[in-house]
Formats: sequence, structure tokens, C-alpha cells
Amino acid sequence: MNLLKSKTVKAAALIAATLHLSACGTILYPERKGQVSGQIDAGVAALNGIGLLFFLVPGVIAFAVDFSNGTIYLPNSAAASGEDDVRIVHAGKDLTADQLQELISAEVGQPVDLSQAQIRSEKAATQAAIHMRLNELTVAP
Repeated sequence: MNLLKSKTVKAAALIAATLHLSACGTILYPERKGQVSGQIDAGVAALNGIGLLFFLVPGVIAFAVDFSNGTIYLPNSAAASGEDDVRIVHAGKDLTADQLQELISAEVGQPVDLSQAQIRSEKAATQAAIHMRLNELTVAP
């Protein structure tokens, strides 16, 4: 009986160490692999933190693996950054709020209601100027 209990404890310890070494987010959310940034999933961070609290080295490894795989980030929470995330439409003239609403609706393929939105138009000489301005707006507090 003692031998069985000893083997059970060893097996449980081995399974626990393996889970912590391979990182919580990677095991729980393998579909998140490849994300570069975003909001950190508090649940995954807490599980990794527990691993850090009880087993220092496996906890550090769990955080490192989850950050490098991107599995610690919540899906679809990355901020817009880069040219692929921005759609630029040349209107060729000044637009009214209604015309802007129609233009955006046509671009995204869904109805858009801008009646409650705070809209401010700005002109830019080049696409690079648009990207610089967007970066300023996303970084601002």
C-alpha cells in the first residue's frame, strides 16, 4: 500500500512539473499561439504566478513560454499598429458627417451609426503622415 501511495505521489508531482514547465497559456489556449501583443489574460497570468510562487524556475519558464508564444494575451485585443490594420480611403473632397457614415458603411460592409460619435476630421498630405498621426492618437493617454 505504501509503495502504491509513493508511486501515485511521484506521478502527480511529475504531471504537475510537466504542466508548469510547458506553461499554462500554451496548454489552455493553443489557438492563441502567434499573437504579438494585446491585453494580458489575468487567468493565465495568475496560473503562471501560482507556478512562480510554488516552483520558482518552472514559473519563470511558464511566463517566458507564454510570452514568447503569445498565449498569455487575450484574443483580438491587440492595438492597431502597422499598415495592415489601417484602411485608407481617398475621398477626394470634404465630407459631411452623413457622407462619412455612408463611406465607412460601404468600406466595412455593415451599417455604421456615427450619430453619437465624436468626429474630428484632419487632413494629411501623405499616407506616412496619416500613420504618424494614428500612432500619436493610440499612444496618447
